Parts: sequence; C-alpha cells; structure tokens
Amino acid sequence: MRTAIFNPLIPGFNPDPSIVRVGEDYFLITSSFEYLPGLPIYHSTDFETWEQIGNVATRADQLGIYNVPTPLGVFAPTIRHHDGLFYVIVTILGGRGCVIFTATDPAGDWSDGTVLEGLDGIDPDLAWDENGTAYVTYSGTVLEENGHKRPSVLQVKVDVASGTILDEPRLLWSGTGLKYPEAPHLYQRGDTWYLLIAEGGTERGHAVSIARANSPEGPFEGAPSNPFLSARSTDRPIQNTGHGDLVELPDGSTGMIVLGMRPLGLAKSFSPLGRETFATRLEWVDGWPVAEPVTLNPRPEPITFKDTFTAETLDMGWMAVRRTPGEVTAVENGALVLTADGETLDGLHPTFLGRRQSTLKASASIEVDVSRGTGGLTIRYDENNHYDLEATTTDQGVHLVARARLAGLQQEWHAELPAGPIIMSVVLAPNRDGFSLGDPVERVTFSAAPAGDAAATVAEIDGRYLSAEVVPSFTGRVIGPYSTEGTVTFRDFAYNGTNA
Repeated sequence: MRTAIFNPLIPGFNPDPSIVRVGEDYFLITSSFEYLPGLPIYHSTDFETWEQIGNVATRADQLGIYNVPTPLGVFAPTIRHHDGLFYVIVTILGGRGCVIFTATDPAGDWSDGTVLEGLDGIDPDLAWDENGTAYVTYSGTVLEENGHKRPSVLQVKVDVASGTILDEPRLLWSGTGLKYPEAPHLYQRGDTWYLLIAEGGTERGHAVSIARANSPEGPFEGAPSNPFLSARSTDRPIQNTGHGDLVELPDGSTGMIVLGMRPLGLAKSFSPLGRETFATRLEWVDGWPVAEPVTLNPRPEPITFKDTFTAETLDMGWMAVRRTPGEVTAVENGALVLTADGETLDGLHPTFLGRRQSTLKASASIEVDVSRGTGGLTIRYDENNHYDLEATTTDQGVHLVARARLAGLQQEWHAELPAGPIIMSVVLAPNRDGFSLGDPVERVTFSAAPAGDAAATVAEIDGRYLSAEVVPSFTGRVIGPYSTEGTVTFRDFAYNGTNA
C-alpha cells in the first residue's frame, strides 16, 4: 500500500529536520535554538502518525546556552544509527560548539555529549563507510586566493568516541552557485555515494541539490537537474522548501523530509508558525532523484492538548528559555507556580513556560491567579517580539494589559476585572479570504473574564508582525504562561487547533 504523506508532517516550530529508519521505526529530530529541553525526538512506525517521545537535551549542561544571544543556539541536528547506537550530531552556536550525543534508546536518556574540538562550521552530518570510518560533513568556508571566504561543504574523518578530528578539512562541493550551500547529508546507495545539500538560503529561494561520487570523499559531480526541489517563484502553499534528508518509506519508495513554511496574506508574505517539517516522495531516474513537489495535505483531525498540572513531571512538550522548565516552575496540588526572578519577557531568561503553536487556527486558555504577583499568557517568538495578556492585582481588582511588543515598538490595551482568579484566552484565526491590503493577515484576539463568566475581548492584534518574515530569529511561535513579578499560579492549560 502506498504510504500517505501528510503535510505538515510535524507542524509548528520544527525546523531543520533529520530522520533515521531503524527496522520499522522512524525517528525524527528538529532544531530548538534557545529552548530547553532541546532537540525534540518524534517517532512513527508508519510515517503517517507521529508522536514526541523525548528530547535529546534535558539537562542545561548538555547545551551550554544560558547566555547564548538570539538567533544562536541549537542548529540543524542530524540523527543516525550505527552498530546498535543512536547518534545525534549538532552545532550549538555560542554554546558548546559541535557536539555528538549518543543513546541506546532515542527516547532517552542521552549522553552528556562529546565535543568535536576545532570543527568550524554548522549543519554537521555523520556517516560511516563499509570499513567503519566515520565522516563528518558540514557547511563551512574555504579561503580563496583573493582572500574571499567562499561558503562550501567540507568534510573530516573523526573518532566519534573521543571527539578527535583525524585529518584536515577537505572541500567536497560548493553547490550549483546558489548562496549558502549547507545542510549536507551523505548516503551510500549501492556502490555510489550521494551528497544532498540545501542552497539558496532558508528564505523563498531555498532549494535542494544533490551530487554523487564513487567515494565518500569525492570528487562529486552535481545532478544536471539541480536544484531538484524548490518552491521558489511558484504559487505553492508551502514555500521555502529545503534542508532535506532522505529515508526509505514503508512502501519501499524513497521519501525526503524538508523544512518549509506556510505563508499567509495577499502576497503570501507572512508565515506565523515559522519553519515546519514537511515531506515528499521521489523516484530515481538514471541514478538521480526526481522529487514530487511538496503538497499541502493537513491531517483532518484537530490537535488538542490539556494539562491540569496534576502529574509529578511536566509533559515533554513544555519548554523554557535557556533554562529547563524545572528551573523556572513548580507543580503544586494541581497548579503550575511561576515565581519571577527579576527578568521580564524582554530578557534572555524570562520566567516562562511554553508549547509550540502547531496549527494556523488555534485557541489557548489558562486560569491565572495574580493575587501574589504579575503575569499572564504570551505568544513568544523571541525576547524582542511577543504578544502578551498580563494581569496584576490592584486595590480595585485585577488590571489587564494586552501588549504587542515588536522590535522595540510597543502598543498596549487596558481593561479592568473584579478581584479573583481569571481565565485568559487567545484565539488565532488566519484570514484566508481577505484580499484587501487593509485586511489583517491573521487576527490574534486576547480575552479574559472571572472564572465562570463569559470572556470579554481585551485586544485584537494583526498577527502578521509575529511571523518568520518579520522576526529575525529562526524559531516559531511558542504559547504559554509567564510571571514578571512575585508568584503567579496557573491552572488548566488547554490548546485546541486545526490545520485543515
């Protein structure tokens, strides 16, 4: 039976995907940048239904990102399996550098990580030849005679156990001439070695190209059809397709996962969810891949999540910024407690707990008690770009402020409620039918009310400004509670959304 391909495959902030098949099991990993836990692992047995089973980085010292500025952090991992062991190799920019993590079970626990000292590049790949020699192929630069540094794909042999680089970097390929040859993956297919790369930048020109050789060390020749996958200059609903990784599908055909974005608006210029994971199928013709376009095929069922905070540990989908959730939260008697430590959402270390927005149409709600502090519900891209609904207790009751914080600019809306716990909610509704330039691309509506009462709108904000094309970070939207002063107690977080 032909394997169904749903797109998005892994929705929401899940860029730079890599995948490995072990027997009947698929394991997929994506970038996480400044968030902890980092490097989420997703699992499937049919390539159609996926669930998160863990995170590689569950301890802060595995990454070393506490003072990493935006947009650095955990970039572009590769996941592989060799001799009974799972490997994840990744560059942590501004942190530990190039690190190899290992585990016998991809659900965890993963090792503390071995640093490849002296590797100067990003997007590392790990592959072994038939003799067991390990190769790390990565995106770096070569120095030309004129002193200009040319981005290229480089390679070294390594000892994965010690992290020792065994030879000097060799130039493998510089791509077809498009900018930023990156995201290399090396595969052996029969007697031929293939080098898959991304080109064109991660914007609208993003593309996938391929080359082949008789040896993992080259020399590589590029395919005559390069780039063999790109959505540039098309009207496809999924744009920016690139950063591919190949895998055999359950039906025996070859699949490729890629990152992509779903832009909205009159000119398809704003992507609220940032870079997500998509997939497509390809055929081999005369020894070269021919890819099908990446088509939109969302799952019809809604995506829902509810947390009553009664479990001893938080669900693995919750994340904090540059710290683990355990460093900024406590779970007590069916409540989530966030105690501020001096930083706001504009700082590098907010007291914040969030989950990826995984659907274009969505709503989220949470009960908030600010009798001992100030806090609320936020949609975060980074410390300079977030939409918030914040509450604080006053002599008259509860004062609400909705805030749009964008690259140093700020607009606020205010409201008053009686004292006591309140229900905060946000509704995110894309405007698919709007044709006028004045129509909001997406309506972000913050509402609040005392528990048990009907919600009243506090603010309606155009969502286009909280999108990947506007915000300079490489992440996506993350929704959740926060505290900026004192201790704030939260109960009953709920998320409901659909991509259909």
